[in-house]
Amino acid sequence: MNRIEKKIMFRYYISLGFIVFFAFILIGKLLYIQIREGDYYRNISVNNTIKNFILEPSRGNIYSDDNSLLATTTPRYEIRWDSKVPSESNFQEKKVNLSKGLSKILGKSFHHYLNILNNARKEGNRYLLISKNLSHSKYKQIRSLPLFNLSSLKGGLIVESKEVRENPMGKICERTIGYEKKDPSGHYIRVGLEGAFSHFLKGQSGQRLKQKIANGQWKPINDNNEREPTQGYDIFSTINVNIQDITHHALLRQLEKYKADHGCAVVMETNTGEIKSIVNLSKTRSGKYYEKFNYAVAESQEPGSTFKLMSVIATLENNNGISEKLIDTKNGEITFYEKYKVRDSKKGGYGKLRPSKAFEVSSNTGIVKMVYENFKNNPEKFVDRLYNMGLNEVLGLSIKGEGKPMIPYPGDKNWSGISLPWMAFGYGIKLTPLQILSFYNGIANGGEIVKPRFVYKIKSPGSSSIKTYEKEILNPSICSNITLSKVQKMMFNVIDKKWGTANKIKSSQLKMAGKTGTCQIDYTSEETQYVSSFVGYFPYEKPEYSCIVVVNKPNKEIGYYGGEVAAPVFKEIAEKLFVRTPKEIIVKSNNHTSNSLKNYKQIENYKKNKLSVIPNFLGMPAMDAIVILEQMGLKFVLKGEGKVFNQSIKSGSKVDYNKKIILHLS
Repeated sequence: MNRIEKKIMFRYYISLGFIVFFAFILIGKLLYIQIREGDYYRNISVNNTIKNFILEPSRGNIYSDDNSLLATTTPRYEIRWDSKVPSESNFQEKKVNLSKGLSKILGKSFHHYLNILNNARKEGNRYLLISKNLSHSKYKQIRSLPLFNLSSLKGGLIVESKEVRENPMGKICERTIGYEKKDPSGHYIRVGLEGAFSHFLKGQSGQRLKQKIANGQWKPINDNNEREPTQGYDIFSTINVNIQDITHHALLRQLEKYKADHGCAVVMETNTGEIKSIVNLSKTRSGKYYEKFNYAVAESQEPGSTFKLMSVIATLENNNGISEKLIDTKNGEITFYEKYKVRDSKKGGYGKLRPSKAFEVSSNTGIVKMVYENFKNNPEKFVDRLYNMGLNEVLGLSIKGEGKPMIPYPGDKNWSGISLPWMAFGYGIKLTPLQILSFYNGIANGGEIVKPRFVYKIKSPGSSSIKTYEKEILNPSICSNITLSKVQKMMFNVIDKKWGTANKIKSSQLKMAGKTGTCQIDYTSEETQYVSSFVGYFPYEKPEYSCIVVVNKPNKEIGYYGGEVAAPVFKEIAEKLFVRTPKEIIVKSNNHTSNSLKNYKQIENYKKNKLSVIPNFLGMPAMDAIVILEQMGLKFVLKGEGKVFNQSIKSGSKVDYNKKIILHLS
């Protein structure tokens, strides 16, 4: 063997040695992976072909008090097309009829759809957008068109769906219904009823194990750990669709007339505290109004003259005899510390008048003198009375974002020598519209302040209620009966008497009571603005509803007094509700029969013992409840159909023939 052959063989053996060496390394690595890291890579393989999918639950609905839908979840569809899937013969045969169908359903021209289909086919587009945000009915129509009615493996149709929250009432009551959404940082923003009751509405997610098959598709496989999603609970609100509509349009017309910046209006059921309507409207740059902020709940500001009611009550409770004394308003101006002036809107003042008349004409000087002369040596006593009435406490609403009341106390850093007189006519303090309304509602409700309620029950579809919300009393008595009757008469005279600040809204259809408010804002700047308000209740003799209307920054050249701007909205709402409220019809009890009477021992107990307390009507059919109510001589209202699931007056309460009991049926 010559030298050249030896070199060749040497190189051959070296190469072979390297190959054998690397082979051993490779075999060793494979054995290592198989033994030591096998589980890790097997898990990766499984995760790429088998994985758990989260199944999102259907969110619960929100209903009005008559079971009308306020918010619901509906599917929305996005339609795309994989142009490479259909065969050439199928595409050419069906593209014309497909384009005609798309044009008819979606509105664009036949040639538009024919062109995009041809271009997509030519370019090999595998994800052509046909349309998005489609309703279920339109999706079904498109799904039935030629080519798209084939399987996805033959026709190329790609369907992506998502659930969207919708408000059937549109923009009306939008802010109170609210929403829940994630911000860019991943935190949830929760607004209105959607936010406050999200933990009930959202339901519980499920999970399903799926295996990846051809063409990127996934199919479910049996798994013991599979869990179906649980649908969210339904929320039944106190909002009444008709009252909401009346309130919305009455406020909107006035905001547009006076070119106001924003405003709100709320109607509350007097005895129960149920919010029947709540409207919050803001002006856009284009001059249109829509709901973007819940002013009634959150906007805490100086109330102005509507606070005079609280000042009068505090003073009468301190010294009831003052109601007969005359207050000298002199020339309609009072000066404190030689430079701070309180003036009446009427030039020259009102002369000498009693506190009741000072309230009815809304005399700033009269109310301020009355409060200042009674409490100047002990302002703590005045503020303590306000605190005892609960005016410094939040209402604790279910809807988040309630503005906090601000009533300064002597000794606080924001207390000064003019704090007492300024508080007397509603300055230097802050309250929200709903907090003011709750207090006035207490006057209508015999001195009892009830918590405003937005929801009366929560239930899952097809089952009984899981939670009901009863009437909640915040303050059983804000003042003595003597004071109460006096201020009730004053509020009536504000509208009824010719000198009253709201005499222009006096109605021939019903009697009403209330108080106007005209509050200056931005008064430290060169351009003073106003807040016009009115708050009261109706009918005066037997109050059914209380209502507040607040209009912020009306155009001063058109008008800004509360009696002119806000009070007409109150009147329109009151008259429409009074006319639309059905009269009570008394039906003789012997016309009612019920096969289930024998199932209720309470009925027999009533017949034998004549109950002196309110019975437990829960679970009782409507006809059975009517028998007892009529025999007891009680006033009542039935809401809904079926059996009683909630009653406004708790069982065991002493019978009060002046109060009306409301039974909710389901």
